[in-house]
Amino acid sequence: MKSPALALLSAFCAFTAGAGEQFVYFGTYTGGKSQGIYVSRFDAATGKLSEPELAAETKNPSFLAVHPEGKFLYAVGEVDSTQGQRAGAVNAYAIATKTGKLTALNQQTSGGTGPCHLAVDASGKCVLIANYGSGSVAALPILADGHLGTAASVIQHTGASINPKRQAGPHAHFITPSPDNRFALACDLGLDKVLVYQLDAANARLTTNAPLDATVTPGAGPRHLAFHPNGRFAYVLNEMALTITVFDFAASTASLSEKQNITTIPTGYVITEKDSGAEIAIHPNGKFIYASNRGPNDIAVLAVDAQTGKLTLVQNEPTQGQTPRHFTIDPSGRWLLAENQNSDSVVVFALDPQTGRLKPNGQSITVHSPVCAVFVEMK
Repeated sequence: MKSPALALLSAFCAFTAGAGEQFVYFGTYTGGKSQGIYVSRFDAATGKLSEPELAAETKNPSFLAVHPEGKFLYAVGEVDSTQGQRAGAVNAYAIATKTGKLTALNQQTSGGTGPCHLAVDASGKCVLIANYGSGSVAALPILADGHLGTAASVIQHTGASINPKRQAGPHAHFITPSPDNRFALACDLGLDKVLVYQLDAANARLTTNAPLDATVTPGAGPRHLAFHPNGRFAYVLNEMALTITVFDFAASTASLSEKQNITTIPTGYVITEKDSGAEIAIHPNGKFIYASNRGPNDIAVLAVDAQTGKLTLVQNEPTQGQTPRHFTIDPSGRWLLAENQNSDSVVVFALDPQTGRLKPNGQSITVHSPVCAVFVEMK
């Protein structure tokens, strides 16, 4: 058992490790007043963001991902034409970890149209892409110097679901490696499915593993997915239904077994076609799930049952803006940044790790059409 002095020292070290400055990179939709990717400095001791600066000029960098080593940043270009091809873009940048400056490395096509999400695998060997427009997923190799190679795998989804306006065909909306990096899971809003692939990260290869695909409630529209830190549970945010589907996750096979569906909206709120779920994240301590609601314009806070993984709605906190397409939790677990796309604001909330509850800390900055944010450690 630790002595009181040692316990106090350990707690202090744990706090200060997450209390320094971080860079925060913001992806945006361009046109209007935005020109690309912006960067701010974030002080985890106070929750303060510096005024954003343009870090890289590029078109519609609507989702960002950071290499595990923190040296490279990757961004989709959510467009339908790149390098003379009918495809979206994936852009690679080197990060200057002392200044936050981004240096463009290269660009590749995304293997489909309208890419809206990407993720880097745990080994840093490949980038996984979800192409919403064409309803396809792809994997691109990452070279030793951070450059991207051409897509080694492109898989076209097929099929439809029950909503003729939104689900007449596939719309891949998200892809992520499994916690052990052996599989990749993709949410397809158009199919109402979570598709499971075998992942060979070293060769940027995806292999279809169709018998393990999971289906959500027809018309729900799965958008994003988050794994519990214990690896036993997976949480799928459904954009069209504004619900979360809770799955047991079997790591050895990547199979998903549904166990709960729960709403993310306040009691009494009547859903319209203009409302939608957007982002989902789990607190580093595994005790709370967060989900953003567009229309209600709030962040739902849900408590996680440690034994079963099931959820209970705790709070719906307004984001103080319009259309919270994305949000992110800082590495210390004490702050949440909400990006309000249609009111050009990023608002900081204090997060209580014990109760999960959010409270605005009075800090906000202007970022035009913000749609994604990622933290990078300053070195």
